[in-house]
Amino acid sequence: MNIRRTLLHLLLLLVATTALAQTDNDHNFEVKKNLDVFNAIYKNLDMIYVDTLDAGEVIGTGIKAMLRSLDPYTEYYPEENMKELKEIYTGKFAGIGALIRYNTKIKRVVIDEPYEGMPADVAGLKKGDIILSIDDSSMIDKSVSYVSEHLRGDPGTSFILKIQRPTTGKKMQMKITRKTIQTPSVPYYGMQEGDIGYIHLRQFTEGCAKEVRNAFIELKEKGMKGLVFDLRNNGGGSESEAVQIVNIFVPKGKLIVTNKGKLKRSNIEYTTKMEPVDTVMPVVVLVGESTASASEITSGALQDLDRAVILGTRTYGKGLVQTSVDLPYNGSLKLTSNKYYIPSGRCIQAINYKHARGGYTEHIPDSLTKEFHTAGGRIVRDGGGIMPDVVVEPDSLPNIAYYLASSGTDSTEVMLDYEVDYIARHATIAPASEFEISEADYEEFKQRVMASGFTYDPETEKYLKQLVKLAKFEGYYDDAKDEFDRLEKKLTHNLSKDLDYNKPQLKKILASDIVAAYYYQRGAIANSLRGDKQMEKACQLIHDTEEYSKILRP
Repeated sequence: MNIRRTLLHLLLLLVATTALAQTDNDHNFEVKKNLDVFNAIYKNLDMIYVDTLDAGEVIGTGIKAMLRSLDPYTEYYPEENMKELKEIYTGKFAGIGALIRYNTKIKRVVIDEPYEGMPADVAGLKKGDIILSIDDSSMIDKSVSYVSEHLRGDPGTSFILKIQRPTTGKKMQMKITRKTIQTPSVPYYGMQEGDIGYIHLRQFTEGCAKEVRNAFIELKEKGMKGLVFDLRNNGGGSESEAVQIVNIFVPKGKLIVTNKGKLKRSNIEYTTKMEPVDTVMPVVVLVGESTASASEITSGALQDLDRAVILGTRTYGKGLVQTSVDLPYNGSLKLTSNKYYIPSGRCIQAINYKHARGGYTEHIPDSLTKEFHTAGGRIVRDGGGIMPDVVVEPDSLPNIAYYLASSGTDSTEVMLDYEVDYIARHATIAPASEFEISEADYEEFKQRVMASGFTYDPETEKYLKQLVKLAKFEGYYDDAKDEFDRLEKKLTHNLSKDLDYNKPQLKKILASDIVAAYYYQRGAIANSLRGDKQMEKACQLIHDTEEYSKILRP
């Protein structure tokens, strides 16, 4: 009986092995066949096609189309674009250290915000300065990308920059030496009211965990009793840095994230390696819809380990890991190689990428997500990002603010002009955390907007026009014409009324932009916390120890 059973097992194993080998052979044949076809097509195009082809461009287009059918994170970097890939991983580049933007009104690229202590700042460049030329190359009528490319270069190289200051009309030129620029991963941290510390992490670049650890230790030495850790608008980055940041708050030896892919050697488990700084202090992590990747590993691991309360709105849902592969001729392929799984065992990837028909996406519905459990038994779910423990919606940006702040084709740039003039008139302003636009200042801004010819499309008018069009199509419009006319009058665009109604949000935007010119990004962040609903709720939660504990240990 045992012999028969053994023979049966061997037979089944042989059948399975044969089927697997057949599948591998079929796959390998399909790969070879299609590569041969692609090679033959291009050879014939190169020999016979009526025009001479640029091999790099034509084959490059084919490569891009192939990768586009996979997912948005798999990208090819030829040799000439390798600097761009390096910047992604390190956050470093060589240039003058300033944000630039296109001013639609004057059709020129202008300085928007110099970084603190960087060459642009040291040279005295200001918000609104018009870039006229770089060395002997005119920058007039050039795009932002063109100007940016010329401002960047190798560290230590110098150039002559010619600008015009809009508030005085004076033209100036200066010699600027390019420097390796790395925007701070932690642009701002500090103590808030009630012994609460705040750390804002912008991105997960090399060394950011050390910055967060040092900031945390410094705040703790200043008497911090609870921490608000801000990961809103943080698109992620280094996975290992995320693990090190979690390690600040959880003991050594904890499994934080597991990578699983097709190749066994790429299956990696990341555990905490160091002794933590603090495992008991209340921590609230702020997240939002732009919180992604390494930010989700950090917030998700702290949630799964019941170490922090997650507050805000559902995160992006990127549960994929990318790996770089060297290619011939000094190129590189950044490709999706793994999915990652946080301590509860869940993967929070929100989108399934399908490769048929040139590639398409499927969002995973909540009904198909599965239950997992935190260390303390709380229910969490996979697929669809990290769902906060406490949901607090942020203030939405009013439609008029989007049009005032944008530099679209119809923009009057009245907001930018007002801010540049305000900065020119004020040598100093109040401390960043206290500064606000006065009622008199806002009234001046309002009058300038009214006189500028600024227009925008209110969403209500757009929807009304669509409704009228649909009513006419379905034959209801004639019977409801009087009601439509009355509704149109009530929804008539009134710029003065809109500026008054949206005054609180517009004052905050103006204040943040102006503060950045005096106190840089750290000041803009400190100022933005005034009236921040999510921040206020986080502080309230830390002070209410009973509610905080109830969330983590229901």
